Amino acid sequence: MFENVKWLFFDIGSTLIDERVSYEHRMRDIAELSGETYERVFAAAMKFYKQNKKGDLETAKLFNVQLPAWHKEDEIPYADAQKCLEILSEKYKIGVIANQSPGTKERLNRYGILQYIDLVIASAEEGVAKPDKKIFELAFERSGCKPENAVMIGDRIDNDIVPANLLGMNTIWIKQGFGQYWNVTEDIERADYVVNKLTELCDIL
Repeated sequence: MFENVKWLFFDIGSTLIDERVSYEHRMRDIAELSGETYERVFAAAMKFYKQNKKGDLETAKLFNVQLPAWHKEDEIPYADAQKCLEILSEKYKIGVIANQSPGTKERLNRYGILQYIDLVIASAEEGVAKPDKKIFELAFERSGCKPENAVMIGDRIDNDIVPANLLGMNTIWIKQGFGQYWNVTEDIERADYVVNKLTELCDIL
């Protein structure tokens, strides 16, 4: 089904970049602010994620604390991110469509993976965020690629798979991070393929 594909668009968080330690840091901050144990906070968050909700946000509300700051310094690339992009960039153009704070290109360069990426569309710089279709349309416009010739690869059903499906893109759900616990209940939430790690992409693309 990918014979007409020219561009692969990746999300960043929990797709190319491992946010596990950042989430853990935020959960520990919630525990400290609320006087709860880390274990109780984590369990509450997991329950929310399995209900297709933003677990960290809902847990902060549950324990009556403000959502703590996000620690980007805790983020690291997945171990297979560079190799995956190196292989796929030999066959496809590579883009990013992501909700990120300012400085996305600089971070990708620091991680050693910007060299494989032809286009970066990030929310902070563009003033529009997923799941708004406008951020995807910006990617189509700047890449010169039609939706049917592109694949969206991401961990979030709500931000990545659903809007991409609505626009007619091919979709791959990568079950990493807390997004893996999403319960798919509608056809529009179903990705064309489901993978558990980046290296699996090289087998199907």
